[in-house]
Amino acid sequence: MLSATLSFSQSLKEMRAVWITNVDSDVLFDDTKIASAMDYLASVGVNVVFPVVWNKGYTLYPSRIMDSLFQKPIIPQFAGRDPLKKIIIEAHRNGIEVIPWFEFGFSSSYSENGGHLIAARPHWAGKNGSGALLVKNGFDWMAGTNPEVQDFLISLTTEVLDNYEVDGVQGDDRLPAMPIEGGYDSVTVSIYKSENGGQNPPANFYDQGWKKWRADKLTSFLSRWRDSVKTRSENYILSVAPSVYPWGLDNYLQDSKTWVDSSLIDNFIPQLYRTDIISYRFELGSALNYIAPEKRDIFFAGVLAKSGSYVISQQLLKESIAENRAKGVKGESLFFYEALKANGGAIGDTLKRLYSEPATLPYRGDNRWRPVSSVINEDSSTNTIRNGFWEQVNVLGFNPKLYWSKDTADVSFEWQFDVKVPAWYSVYAYLVPNFLFSEFANYTIYTGGDSISTVVSQRDNNNKSWTKLGDAYVTPGKKTVLKLDNRLLESGKYIIADATMLILNRKLSPDVVITSVEDPVYGDVQAAPDEYELAQNFPNPFNPETKIRFSLPESGFVTLKIYDVTGRLISTLLNEQINAGNHEVVFNSSESNLPSGIYIYRLTADKFSASGKMVLLK
Repeated sequence: MLSATLSFSQSLKEMRAVWITNVDSDVLFDDTKIASAMDYLASVGVNVVFPVVWNKGYTLYPSRIMDSLFQKPIIPQFAGRDPLKKIIIEAHRNGIEVIPWFEFGFSSSYSENGGHLIAARPHWAGKNGSGALLVKNGFDWMAGTNPEVQDFLISLTTEVLDNYEVDGVQGDDRLPAMPIEGGYDSVTVSIYKSENGGQNPPANFYDQGWKKWRADKLTSFLSRWRDSVKTRSENYILSVAPSVYPWGLDNYLQDSKTWVDSSLIDNFIPQLYRTDIISYRFELGSALNYIAPEKRDIFFAGVLAKSGSYVISQQLLKESIAENRAKGVKGESLFFYEALKANGGAIGDTLKRLYSEPATLPYRGDNRWRPVSSVINEDSSTNTIRNGFWEQVNVLGFNPKLYWSKDTADVSFEWQFDVKVPAWYSVYAYLVPNFLFSEFANYTIYTGGDSISTVVSQRDNNNKSWTKLGDAYVTPGKKTVLKLDNRLLESGKYIIADATMLILNRKLSPDVVITSVEDPVYGDVQAAPDEYELAQNFPNPFNPETKIRFSLPESGFVTLKIYDVTGRLISTLLNEQINAGNHEVVFNSSESNLPSGIYIYRLTADKFSASGKMVLLK
């Protein structure tokens, strides 16, 4: 017998992540494109991004550590910019977590004889048994067993944690890792001899005892790294995406089974990089075999979406995600972002259908750690107050114009927020720099019954962007959080008023819990949808259960029926009056004798009618 249940729950817990890895991508070179990329990822259902911040011996953020040690504060093509800062703002605006990815890990460079790191610190170099620089598959390696190298990588990751409002850090198949051919540098040899009665390491790098000794050193590093992360906040996520076990252990000394068994990591994302479903299914099953059932809640799948000219097919993407869910894997991370936009955006469109149902992150439980931020546009008739003469002009702002004033009389502009959850919020203003604008825009932030003034240049910002003005503790209720006035305005210049934004500050309010159905500003009030919509069922393919979601802009009589491809009616799931809103129906075929195949679901409501195809795959 077929069954259906109507639900309004948003308790689905899945990781839906992508890596942002291509440092040559034009996305990272333009703040507007970063904003568009985060908007796009949110629109297809992504809830975590892993942006690359360590590549070929350079950081993709201004690093005091790199400047101090190597006089190279950032990768040269990003000089004068901070792509990581922009990614964080735009991702958090969209409710997406940001976990910076230290892509190159213990690798110093690619085909550059060690690059500038080894040139400046030759004793950091990894060495093979012949005493030559450790190189594998084009990557030049530092000695991951060298404590100084380990301390350097930990210092980079903690620098990010201390200076940015991120949600964790991530290593991969190069962190922690070292090619098994390595370990013959003088520092590592000295440590080995001190712990093994003065004996030299075995010449055979495959020697089991020698392999275990080096792998254990990397595991000890991971333990220290975890301590460095967790002493800053238990809420920071330590994520790793290693090569598959045991291949990663045999080739790169990555004992990831021990990492998981010892609870050293919060997210485990093995790189199941295969280009056909049979191979992917095998790798997924093999990887899960090494994970104890009670540890599988941290297991997420690394899916190869693009490599060179290869782009995953829509069919393989659907099959891979379906395979993950069938095996109880609650999410995946796609390598990497550009795949979603390839081939006319086909992969992104597929993800949007597969990720149509909202999801919280499994490691956050029911807490929306990064809720969508609240933005008040300057043209809001209900949340802004203009005093004095202001003129709306066709200067392209956040959306889409802005107000300005050069009145010498007193003028002010206020933005009001209706906050439901008491917490610390970071206060941002959207600025569009221009020589006509004031060098001294006076803002007042209202916080916890007090006020703080800050003066910001509206003239010399690098480009259109969100600028943080400060932090405010805001209690529930509708109230003015930010005010702009002209008290410091120079003669002949303008002050501008554009959009403002509140982002929940997790460093200052780590204990605030936002439930999966409650927005920090608008609470659990849900506005009626603007139009009728029938979404793609999820999961699809399915066995035995799938969910069908639809939206109604107004109440009405609704039918939802299932047919086979010949048009034969299989089941009537709904045939009743339904209120306006977003709805979900569960179709369960477990008690039926339906064969594998294609089925049609059809929704009829008032004058609206739509159909979708779904695949039962037993």
